[in-house]
Amino acid sequence: MTVTYVIDGSEVTGLERFWDVIGEAVNGPGGYFGRNLDAFADCLSGGMGTPDDGDFVIEWREHALSARALGHEETARYLRRLADRAHASNGPRLRAEAARAGEGLGPTLFEQLVEIIRDRTGPDALRLL
Repeated sequence: MTVTYVIDGSEVTGLERFWDVIGEAVNGPGGYFGRNLDAFADCLSGGMGTPDDGDFVIEWREHALSARALGHEETARYLRRLADRAHASNGPRLRAEAARAGEGLGPTLFEQLVEIIRDRTGPDALRLL
């Protein structure tokens, strides 16, 4: 039996809020399902609330609202924060990516999240509504 997890895209106002929304969709109030892109990808691989057989679907309702909230502006902010904490050898690359995102270029956080979901679960496990 396929389990469906619903993301209410109208509640996603930025990346930090996305982590809360996906955590609660999968694991209930206060639930955890990653707090960074790598942890999120790991959670999608199983053992963090999803069925062991991987038979689940993520239904992302009002995804266009999330796409706006997780667009280039939020992506630039995220990358600047990463650059501030990164090893000195990674800082310049992250700052350059942040500058590109600030100009409306490069992949957005929304696009990265969608790609991670599809890579880890298959193309049919994500429904953008």
